[in-house]
Amino acid sequence: MRYQRKSATPRARARRARLVLGLMLALLAGGGAHSRVVVDEHVIGRSDKYLVVVPRPGDDYAALALRYLRDPARAWQIEDANDSAPLQALDTVVVPLGAPEPGGFYGDSYQTVPILAYHKFGDTPSPMTVTREMFLAQMQYLAEHDYRVVRLRDLPDFLAGRKALPQRAVIITFDDGHQSIYRVAFPVLKRFGFPATLFIYTDYIENGGLKWDQLGEMIDSGLFELQPHSKTHANLAVRWDDESDKRYAERLDQETRLSGQKLREHLADPLYAFAYPYGDANDQVIDVLRGEGYALGLTVMRGANATFAPPFLLRRNMIFGTRGMAQFREALIVRQQLDAQ
Repeated sequence: MRYQRKSATPRARARRARLVLGLMLALLAGGGAHSRVVVDEHVIGRSDKYLVVVPRPGDDYAALALRYLRDPARAWQIEDANDSAPLQALDTVVVPLGAPEPGGFYGDSYQTVPILAYHKFGDTPSPMTVTREMFLAQMQYLAEHDYRVVRLRDLPDFLAGRKALPQRAVIITFDDGHQSIYRVAFPVLKRFGFPATLFIYTDYIENGGLKWDQLGEMIDSGLFELQPHSKTHANLAVRWDDESDKRYAERLDQETRLSGQKLREHLADPLYAFAYPYGDANDQVIDVLRGEGYALGLTVMRGANATFAPPFLLRRNMIFGTRGMAQFREALIVRQQLDAQ
């Protein structure tokens, strides 16, 4: 199913028109680099950094990315360069040849990546339970308002300044491993083609939570990846009464190492992210995760994540079933002004 994106603003259209005009003038002047792309009658302007092309009937952004950038996964770069205008509405398309600058800095603002966190789904909304109708409306909103749902596994390179992410990038996560994720959320995500990460505490698997065959189906769809949420869902940052330093260290080891060990027995993909139960962490918990090779730790502190966000204290916005679309829209923080306090 395809969704038409909103039209570009007048300012965006004017900016794009100036770029197209500049490239056309460069073509008329005989300048520009010609070695980056094979000769193509649909290329009507080019410079060292951009092409101007006339789309062919039936083209989409992925087809253009495959043809001119040799990678359909770079379709978002062409879409961003054209202010996310519907391709059918464009007579000419700007194709950026180089990789975008990592970090997401735009002069007076910088990119932030919101991570959405869901738990249960059901007929009766509650703080932790979102209805199917609400979830469907939220995913529809993302699809129709130019948000790009990206995979969590792309975030480490963004945080390290090695890789750019699409403008208006959003990440979807689920915690715990309730059956309703399979029954309700999974079909909706398949409808939109949105990827997501499920953080599961391993004692819950086959013990009231999701079963391995369900998890396998979700992973095989190519939309879900599985990462640990501890072994028992105990709060790792809170020490038990009279718990010695040694016993606390042993418990942290069991909650992190054993949960990862169980997942690795069933998964081909590597483990790289850990969602803290209740969103709580401390320096000792983070040190344990670093020692076990994890790259990310996720909290439930509200907000979004810039390229300079601390990787083991990533912010997530919990989506509550008792709040409406206004709260959902507020969670979609994809850019921050540099002068904002």
